[in-house]
Amino acid sequence: MPYENLSRARIVEALGRLGQLALEKKVTLEVSLYGGAVFTLVYASREATKDVDAVVHPSAIARDLALKVARELNLPDDWLNDNVKQFLADKESKRQLIEIDFGKGLRVSVPTAAYLLALKLRACRAPLPGYAGDYADIRFLLRKMGVKSVDAARSTHDKFFPHDVLSDAAIAVVSSVVEEDSR
Repeated sequence: MPYENLSRARIVEALGRLGQLALEKKVTLEVSLYGGAVFTLVYASREATKDVDAVVHPSAIARDLALKVARELNLPDDWLNDNVKQFLADKESKRQLIEIDFGKGLRVSVPTAAYLLALKLRACRAPLPGYAGDYADIRFLLRKMGVKSVDAARSTHDKFFPHDVLSDAAIAVVSSVVEEDSR
């Protein structure tokens, strides 16, 4: 049976349970959220996400507890995964997520809007059937941050990924937003 995408309420429930289990083990998990979970939880720019991209420390305990949460709440085994870590910058910019209380077992952080934009510009994946891609997230962040030019978007990107070049696709997405917003 296919799993449903994770709504804001479902993510809060799953992370809350993860925090309870961590507290029972007398450990505090350091959770850094990324991607769709941030757009769903923090910005409410999405209704749901397919999984929760996160880097969690200590990771071995987190994996065991996340699997227990998956079984209890009928979530996919990889509902919480760290596949995102291969895309992260050497120097990140994050803030504590204090708007939602996940309990004492979790300390949750999220990327700043600028860092999240840089990550999304770097990936800039096109939409596919069944996959939203990054374009809508990029558009949302550009508007939220008030980015008015390709150069400003490039500057934000380069702050975190100074050795990468913006792809033609990323430039096209930014250009389209700048053009739409200047009308």
